[in-house]
Amino acid sequence: MTSFFIQSFGCRVNQAEAFTWAEDFQKNGLKFERDISQSDLVFVNTCTVTSRADRDVRNFLRRVPRLNPHTRIVVAGCFVERARKELQKYPQIWKVVPNHEKGTMTAKILTELGKSKRVSSHLFRSRAFIKIQDGCDFNCTFCIVPSVRGKSRSVPREKILNKVKNAASRGYKEVALTGVHLCLYGRDLPPERGLVSLLEEIELIEGLEKIRLGSLDPRFLTPELIGHLLASPKICPHFHFSLQHGSDPIIHRMGRKIDVDRYRKILAEFRQGWPDAALGADIIVGFPGEKDHDFKATFDFVEKSPLDYLHVFSYSPRPGTPAADWSGVKSEIKKQRAVNLHKLSARKWLDFRSRFIGEICPAVVIAKSGLTARVLTSNYIDVTVSQSQGDVRDTVEVEIKAVAGKKTYGSFLS
Repeated sequence: MTSFFIQSFGCRVNQAEAFTWAEDFQKNGLKFERDISQSDLVFVNTCTVTSRADRDVRNFLRRVPRLNPHTRIVVAGCFVERARKELQKYPQIWKVVPNHEKGTMTAKILTELGKSKRVSSHLFRSRAFIKIQDGCDFNCTFCIVPSVRGKSRSVPREKILNKVKNAASRGYKEVALTGVHLCLYGRDLPPERGLVSLLEEIELIEGLEKIRLGSLDPRFLTPELIGHLLASPKICPHFHFSLQHGSDPIIHRMGRKIDVDRYRKILAEFRQGWPDAALGADIIVGFPGEKDHDFKATFDFVEKSPLDYLHVFSYSPRPGTPAADWSGVKSEIKKQRAVNLHKLSARKWLDFRSRFIGEICPAVVIAKSGLTARVLTSNYIDVTVSQSQGDVRDTVEVEIKAVAGKKTYGSFLS
């Protein structure tokens, strides 16, 4: 029996693709293996959005032969699009899959390997990740995504609904919907029906309890969409926004047609509409032209905003993008700015979690080990529980007991 291991880098779109691969391969008789040293095949879904992402991919590809000298590697994704020739130096790579072939990859490999009798499957994730959109039609000056993922494409509605129904029938209580531009879902499909319409249909699926959304672009958050997200009983109170910066001159230099005042209004609307929701954002530091006052504007904006955490990215030039040719910020300055934002994020996230001490929160079990479990609350708090209850992917209620540093502790309600 052929066994496989999957390593996914980068965004939730990649995670959703990896989830689909794991489901398809197991359905056709391959064995999912959590130990890379025991796997016949290693699938690597790559990212190239930053130089650090490139480095992580390279380090992993160099490490695989030491962990398993006999395995064959299949490399897919965005790094393939940008640096395909570089992959020739890794002798264990069996196949290289560009983004436009990801959708047919499992079928082609299964044809080559031959299907086997289905065996009992193992969970790849505790929640079902489902891609509903891919690609981008815009040209932010820092971003390589349009050139490696292509134009915006919405997954047909029936295909999404079938995937969600299948996940719910297999016991998944929570699905995470992913896409490069979730807010633009459906604009390219005839007849045009957007994300709200899709969510309304998904919410009716029997057995599904929670829907978590990937990153939301504030430029395309309509009043209708915001209203639905804040009113739906099945949408998780966890919203992540692709803000990128808190200084108007830098936002405009990035090629993003929005301003900080609009950010403030959107965040205030979400906080007022759902006080217990976790609000997060992507922020880039060290973008070309970022002066001290630009960074201070970003820091002050975040500090005063209702944001609860940040994903901080130090700008790195991506070949082929306009900003790659612009004069950059010194690396030591960039590093210190990133450190300052990381500290601010850690403080705000500690404050957010501390608000819920003594509160009872709905959650999903994401991992178990002996008498210890990890659960993820609907509002994105990762809680360690000392006495295990329920199975992975079950929904539970947990009382938050204590917060210490990066850790949150709680107990199950019987």
